[in-house]
Amino acid sequence: MINMSTNPGNAILEDFNNMTNAINATSKAFIESVMSTTMINDGPLVDSDAVSPVTLSMEWSRVARLLIMIGLSVIGSIGNVYMISSVMIEDHLNKRGNTFVANVALADLLISGLVIPASAVVILSGLQDSPPVCQFQWFLSILCCLVTVLTMAAVAAENYIRLCLTPECYAKLTVTKITTLLFAIWIISSILVTLQSVYNMGPDYCNKKISRIVPTQALTAGAIVLAPLLITAGLYMRITYQVHVARLNPSFKPPLAFNWDYSLMLANAYSFVMFVVFWAPFTIVLALATIQRQQSAQVFYNLAWLALSKSCFNNLVYCAGNRHFRNAYVNLFHYCCCKTTVTFSRRARDGATRPSGDVRVHIIPGYNMYSYTSPTRSRESGSCPLQGRPRARANGGGGGLGCGGGGGGGGGGGGRDVYEL
Repeated sequence: MINMSTNPGNAILEDFNNMTNAINATSKAFIESVMSTTMINDGPLVDSDAVSPVTLSMEWSRVARLLIMIGLSVIGSIGNVYMISSVMIEDHLNKRGNTFVANVALADLLISGLVIPASAVVILSGLQDSPPVCQFQWFLSILCCLVTVLTMAAVAAENYIRLCLTPECYAKLTVTKITTLLFAIWIISSILVTLQSVYNMGPDYCNKKISRIVPTQALTAGAIVLAPLLITAGLYMRITYQVHVARLNPSFKPPLAFNWDYSLMLANAYSFVMFVVFWAPFTIVLALATIQRQQSAQVFYNLAWLALSKSCFNNLVYCAGNRHFRNAYVNLFHYCCCKTTVTFSRRARDGATRPSGDVRVHIIPGYNMYSYTSPTRSRESGSCPLQGRPRARANGGGGGLGCGGGGGGGGGGGGRDVYEL
């Protein structure tokens, strides 16, 4: 009887121990998979010798690759400088919330001004590849991409607060908070990209190897990249819906500034769509490469450069989609490229010969850039310095204080003073 009573107990205890061991083994394997910070099953890309991550496909001529790099760098650098300058000097764009837009342009400027020219230098030197340059390009590209993703979410949130919430809520978005948020975006992005580089998480871009991603890396990438993109898309759809519903109300008569802000929001939304269009193919190929072992290196790296070229054309989206950016671009072009110096001489009066006066005209109305003449002409005309005129805002009705008999109106010209000779 004792043996019969103890045998079932021993069997149950043995089954329990086996179950516990199985659970422990499963948990250990899961924890090791989650806590792993290294890639597994490294494998080279197909036809990896025919393409370079720095200098593109070897099948293309050297001159063609060099012209592509130089063209992208010139277009992107000039356009991004114009975009940042527009936010600083254009009255309608000089708002604290548009600092986020300038931050996106700054990230694009780093790619067009540092990443792409580095490839041009390697091509000029006659090298087929340069691992140090590739590591620099990959680090800076991922950093700027992550900064852009987080900043676009901040841009969408700022647009939502400005258009859909009360002015009291928007007033809480102070300059200090915006500056702190921008610094936080750059610091967090730098830390994450540094960890990715140190622990070799993600694809081995420069060594042309794509490996399977462990679950923790997939979750991290989804939380850092995919979540902000979904939030950005949701905010833009929310803004568009609320504005559409409000405009259905016959009593809704928004001020002119609201229409300007909504137009800028649409330009920001177009920029977001452009980012997704340029980066989605590379992201999809990268995800497929972690599953399928056979992946073309030419397709992979060509799509990577397509994604980077977004930084060269993003400024054109704002030029085409927002008239204030477009006007600022035109004025900056006139100021930088079309400055003219006119030399003229006036007829003498009472037998006295007057010196000729050199006149330089800066054609940017309302941008605190002035037309000025020689000191002799200034004394003769008795005019006061143009710097003394108050700067009229675009939505302000009053005119500036003129000198002499030219006193003032500014209402008919959009509130800006146009200085002509």
